[in-house]
Amino acid sequence: MKSHILTITLNPTVDFCTSAPEVVPGPKLRCTEPQIDPGGGGINVARAVKLLGGQATALVAIGGATGAHLLQLLALEGVPTVAFQGPGETRQSMSVIDQKSGEQYRFVMPGPVWQDHDVPRALNSVDQATGEDTLVVLSGSQPPGVAKDFPSILADHVGDRQARLIVDTSGPALFHLVEEPREALHVLRMDGPEGEELAGRALPSREDTAEFAQDLVRKGVAKTIIVARGADGSVLATADGAWHSVNPPVPVVSKVGAGDSFVGAFTLAMAGAEPVEECLRWGVAAASAAVMSDATRLCDRKITEELLGQCTVTRL
Repeated sequence: MKSHILTITLNPTVDFCTSAPEVVPGPKLRCTEPQIDPGGGGINVARAVKLLGGQATALVAIGGATGAHLLQLLALEGVPTVAFQGPGETRQSMSVIDQKSGEQYRFVMPGPVWQDHDVPRALNSVDQATGEDTLVVLSGSQPPGVAKDFPSILADHVGDRQARLIVDTSGPALFHLVEEPREALHVLRMDGPEGEELAGRALPSREDTAEFAQDLVRKGVAKTIIVARGADGSVLATADGAWHSVNPPVPVVSKVGAGDSFVGAFTLAMAGAEPVEECLRWGVAAASAAVMSDATRLCDRKITEELLGQCTVTRL
């Protein structure tokens, strides 16, 4: 029996993606009809799970007309949602592709500012939606006003319900998790540059990354540490060892959603009780599939399954 998956998005967005002949200052830029998608880390993880044939419930803070639009978009994609009232108006974001150069410009709004009373409401919603052995995924940016220790507080709530927490975060929240470990944190994922910032040194080789990740495991930061190495795949470490997985080079169309696709595929495999190295392989395949897709589209199931057979997993 698969574990239930619950994703959390405190700072969701409605994503607009369009293109213009050339992005230059001054004149009006006549854009193509936009592709509109629901966005935000946890939402994209739930969408990726759905695309890969699974199901995850997206717990989302919403506000205003944009929040209502967001829920409509999720319903159209068949993603179950648990919505709770967030402050202000749900944000919007935009990415514009310069047709002449092929470069992509991403404009990301900060989102509404949270007050102290907003956080307990979010945690109460998580408590109600979390059961024993639920895989709870916290992914994406924190809204303005939410303290850096929110993931740590969430870990305590998840642990009290015998659930497992997977976190993909950055900045002060990531540093706080490393400085003050929580026993309930099952998986912590970060990008290579974030890992180097935490390590205080360059991590040029896979072995360097594995050593750093295993050190975090030994310190009790999380039972599983994942560090993404961009085109060189990802490294995963547990108390039992470290593994590296990479896919052969693929054409890169857009890097938007690659990390969320990784987390979605990894979590879905984990929900099915796959070995940790197989979960890693699924994540790498889905991330590679995502970069091959246009705009804000995520991993395609057929392409992910095709790439899965090409992904190598090596014990380090």
